[in-house]
Amino acid sequence: MPADALDIATGYEPLDTLKPVADGVWLIDGPALRCGGVPVPTRATVIRLENGDLWVHSPTRLSEGLRAQIEALGPVAHLIAPNRWHHTHMPDWQAAFARAKSWAAPGVADHAARRGHTLVIDHVLKADGAEAPWAGQIDQMILGGSRDHREAVFLHRDSRTLILTDLIQAFETAKLPVWTRPIIWIAGVDDSDGSMPPRLRWRYRDKAALAESLERMIAWAPERVILAHGRWYERRGTAELERAFRRLLRHRRWDRALSDMKKGDGGAQ
Repeated sequence: MPADALDIATGYEPLDTLKPVADGVWLIDGPALRCGGVPVPTRATVIRLENGDLWVHSPTRLSEGLRAQIEALGPVAHLIAPNRWHHTHMPDWQAAFARAKSWAAPGVADHAARRGHTLVIDHVLKADGAEAPWAGQIDQMILGGSRDHREAVFLHRDSRTLILTDLIQAFETAKLPVWTRPIIWIAGVDDSDGSMPPRLRWRYRDKAALAESLERMIAWAPERVILAHGRWYERRGTAELERAFRRLLRHRRWDRALSDMKKGDGGAQ
């Protein structure tokens, strides 16, 4: 995505302001950025850790007003680039909060460099298991199944809030320009049945590894799911995950059911 924000309404106003989600969790609706010609609304998530430090996922535009709100909330200690497409505003936050550590999914810095962007990363996120600063508070893993797209997902334990980036997109088409709506409908990422966008689904060649990761994530049993683009799910989070990934999980679960049936038949003989 280009760094320039589009000066259009997103339907999630007010933008660039903290909005409470749960105890210790806030989201920030940012401006739209152009992706494949389509204006896409953006969203960041802020978590206050037990020691008062702030953890910021997929930072959006940093206005002066938002900076003041953030500083009143606590010290920014961790900036998270969860996949290779979500680092556009990281440099602005790094400049504003010089003491913060920057964390990124594998391959993010290299992808930014190939696009001519300088991105300083202090730590690469582990594929499995939380980092020490937020261990016991935020669970994390990087989904398997793709060599070039590594997306980190996180669960804030106390609030049962799952934080995704691009794995599910759920665009409310009424909030988008009319000319973009057929594109969203054809892609199958409108809010009536938000799901993984096709261009991302194609990057996961190993569907078995992807399905295994998805089942582990669903087993976290979140109550709510925050998405970076479109409507987020304020309740029934686990059911929304089951719905969104039902096609990707169908074959794996069908094979497991057949295997269980065969084991049962064998035991009866």
